[in-house]
Amino acid sequence: MIRPLIAHDETADDVEPLASRSRRYSPPTDAALALADGRIFRGRAFGATANASGEVVFTTTMVGYQEVCTDPSFRGQIVCMTYPLIGNYGVQPDQDESRNPWIAGLIVREHCLEPSHAQSTGRLDEYLRRFGVPAISGIDTRALTRHIREVGDIRAVLIHDAANMTERELTERARAAQLPGERDVVGEVSVAEVEVYGNPSGPQVVVIDCGVKNNIIRSLVSRGARVTVVPFGTSFAELQQFLPDGVIVSPGPGDPANLDSGLTLISDILRYQIPYFGICLGHQLLARSIGGSTRKLKFGHRGGNQPVQDLSTGEVTITSQNHGFEVDPASIPEQEGWQIRLVNLNDGTVEGLSHRDLPVMSVQFHPESSPGPLDNASLFDRFLLLVSSRCQGSGELAESRS
Repeated sequence: MIRPLIAHDETADDVEPLASRSRRYSPPTDAALALADGRIFRGRAFGATANASGEVVFTTTMVGYQEVCTDPSFRGQIVCMTYPLIGNYGVQPDQDESRNPWIAGLIVREHCLEPSHAQSTGRLDEYLRRFGVPAISGIDTRALTRHIREVGDIRAVLIHDAANMTERELTERARAAQLPGERDVVGEVSVAEVEVYGNPSGPQVVVIDCGVKNNIIRSLVSRGARVTVVPFGTSFAELQQFLPDGVIVSPGPGDPANLDSGLTLISDILRYQIPYFGICLGHQLLARSIGGSTRKLKFGHRGGNQPVQDLSTGEVTITSQNHGFEVDPASIPEQEGWQIRLVNLNDGTVEGLSHRDLPVMSVQFHPESSPGPLDNASLFDRFLLLVSSRCQGSGELAESRS
C-alpha cells in the first residue's frame, strides 16, 4: 500500500495554507535604505546609532572593507559592498587609509558578528560606532547593485530606526539628500597643515592633498623619497618654497568640474616642467588644466578588478579604482603633444595621459591599491625615475628656476 505524502486531510483547519508554507523567511528589520526613485531596502541596523544621506554607490572589492571606509574618495557616499560577507576578519589599526572613515554609511549583505584573525583588534560594528558611521545589513546587495547599474549612482538615505516610517516618508528624505558634487568634499578631507614624511636627503616630492591615501605616502617613502603633503588650494608660490623635485596631485572625492582653484597651480607646474604625477582626481584635474573636460559616469568604477591597457606597450594590468567621473577623450588636445596612453578595456574610458615632451604622467586608477591588486605599484618607480632624470637634487632644480 502506498502511503500518502500527507497523513491527514489537507483541507482540515489545522493545515497551513500552501501559499504560507512557500513564503520565504523574512528576518525582522529596523533600518532602511531609501533611494530617491522610490526603491526601498529594509534590513538590520549596526554601527553608529545615526542616519546617513548622500549618493549610494557600490564597490566590487572582495576584501579591504576597512580601507574602503577610510578612503577619502568615498566622502559623501553610502557604500554597498557587493561581496556578501563583511567584517569576518575584524579591524586593524594599520589598515586605515586616512585619519578616520569618510563613508557616509555602509551597506552589507551579511555582517559577521564574531571575526577571526590573529591581528584583529576589534569588530567592524564597534569600529563604525566609534567614528559615528551607520550601517545596514540583511538586504539583497545583488538586487541593489543591479538597480544602481540600471538607474545610475543616486541620492539616498540610510535610516537607523525606520520601523515606523512609510515608504513615502523615506523617499522624500532620499530626494533631499545632498550629492558629493554639491558641496566642498575635497576641502573636508584635505589636511589643514603641512605634513612631512620620509628621508630628508631623498628626492623632494610634494603631494597636493585632495584626499590622499596613506599607501601613496608609504609607497613613496619606501622608495627613499621625502614626502611633503600640502592642502589643496596651495598656490604655486607656496609650492616653490618646498623646492619640489616632483609633484603628485592625489585622488579625492567629488566633481572635478568644481575645482577650478587647482587648475592654475597645475598649469604653472607644467610651465616650469616640474615632474607631475596625477592620480585619479589628479588625472582629471590635469585634463581640465590643458583644456580638456570631464563628465559623470552613469555608475562609477569602484573595485579591484578593472582591466586597463597601455596603448604604447599593449600591456594589460588589473587595477584598483574609485571614481564617478571620466575624462572626455575628444577634449584632449592631441595636437599639442598630449596622448591618451591608457584605456579601460571594459568601456573604453580614458585611464591615463602622457605628453610627447613634458615630464608628465597620469592615471585614473589607484596604483597604491589598498585594497586591490598590486599590478601598478611600479608606477611610483617610474615617477621617481622621471624625477631623477630631470634633476639631481632640489638645489639644482631651485637654481634652474631662479
